Amino acid sequence: MAKRILITDDANFMRTMLAKIVEENGYEVVGTAENGEVAIQKYKELKPDLVTMDITMPGMDGIEATKGIIEVDPNAKIVVCSAMGQKPMVLEAIEAGAKDFIVKPIKPEKVKETLNKLLG
Repeated sequence: MAKRILITDDANFMRTMLAKIVEENGYEVVGTAENGEVAIQKYKELKPDLVTMDITMPGMDGIEATKGIIEVDPNAKIVVCSAMGQKPMVLEAIEAGAKDFIVKPIKPEKVKETLNKLLG
């Protein structure tokens, strides 16, 4: 059975692009979330194998959402997706419990490599 992935990003085009890359690599997209609150709620409902998490989002950001998901499931696999200039926030997300990060603009090979490493 394909590993199940929840995609979190406030930009619709980014959710669509990530979903396409994820599916092309044989994984299943079980849901998408446009902000942190929705990501936590969907994590509880869907229990995905991995979450991709944008950092900068309106409402609850990716760092708070990462903390929230880790509270629900300390073993959650979260991969932060962020722009190059957000290094301090990426480090903060890793400290909050994220397992890895992917730099935007997203490269399909990097997504594949990260998913295979964490779910393989």
